[in-house]
Amino acid sequence: MTQEALLRVRSWFAPGRLHDPRTATVVGRLLGTAFLICFLTGLVSHYLQHPPGALADRLPSRPAWGYRLSQGLHVATGIAAIPLLLAKLWTVYPRLFTLPVVRGVRHALERLSIAVLVAAGVFELLTGLLNTVQWYPWPFSFVPVHFAVAWLVTGALLVHIAVKWPEIRAHWGRRSPGTLELPAEDALSRRRLLGTVTAAVGAVTLTTAGQSFTPLGRAALLAPRSPEHGPQGLPVNKTAAAAGITETALADWKLTVEGPTPYVLTLAELRGMRQYDVELPIACVEGWSKSARWSGVRIVDLLERAGAPAGSSLRVTSVQARGAYRVMEMGHEYAHDPLSLLALRLNGEVLSADHGHPARIIAPNRPGVLQTKWVRRLEVL
Repeated sequence: MTQEALLRVRSWFAPGRLHDPRTATVVGRLLGTAFLICFLTGLVSHYLQHPPGALADRLPSRPAWGYRLSQGLHVATGIAAIPLLLAKLWTVYPRLFTLPVVRGVRHALERLSIAVLVAAGVFELLTGLLNTVQWYPWPFSFVPVHFAVAWLVTGALLVHIAVKWPEIRAHWGRRSPGTLELPAEDALSRRRLLGTVTAAVGAVTLTTAGQSFTPLGRAALLAPRSPEHGPQGLPVNKTAAAAGITETALADWKLTVEGPTPYVLTLAELRGMRQYDVELPIACVEGWSKSARWSGVRIVDLLERAGAPAGSSLRVTSVQARGAYRVMEMGHEYAHDPLSLLALRLNGEVLSADHGHPARIIAPNRPGVLQTKWVRRLEVL
């Protein structure tokens, strides 16, 4: 390599005018806020899907739109964090190549926290983004690994903040004592950089958030899923064909309700019971959601007919032969909520096969994967 080429390569890793602590701090606090929102909303999503035993009967069924808001915010913030992470890495990357590699215990902790934070942060955002399009090019199960790495990101972020706190505090405010006063043209460049990052965050948010915030639906050009497209005006994640549901499997369908007073109902008998209408959203972990009008029999009425004691919960089994969510449990808050239905109709029409014909669960404040389709059995617990 020639001397000129060597100097050029070294210049790539030399701190520039905007690779300064103030710029890194401004971008970093935005990125840290995004990671915090993702972590907290991710906890909500995980524990609603996989509640520990002690929590199962304490999860609230209201507000009805709660999961739609938290998961939409989770996915939208995660996508917005991608340009923020790229900008943060750009502001600090020259320091990653400074020598010596380690200058003491504090510096070693700083380097280690950065390595873990960057690797885990990139992993979380990349796998989360691919989950929104339901593409899983890896051998592990997405949900438990994504959840575990979220704790790793949060721990590394806290260590990084603790180690870097003196520098963060010195450059937090525009007029903080440690803030470097840049020349006028450099200060303008910093504002342009931050303006560009803000515009990028706004652009990806505007063009994707419409998959859950339906007023922005027409602007959701980059959203993996449009809530406007799907059978009966509502998207589906898994079709009847993908679930192995055939007309033969449903030919002699009956609903079995197990409890102190068990009974069996045909579809005609279910339709002959008192029907209720509710307006509830389907909100999926991939970030899309949409409200719809559902009609059917209240779960609480089916439980009472089975002689279910007060405070009982419910196990729901699908006709679907395989799948992680073919069997689902509802805590008593959900099972006894008057908005929870065994739905038979969607937007005034009989459920299509893809939406769970002949009957499906619809309940407030629940992830879409727990709104079980093709229900064949209810069991009082």
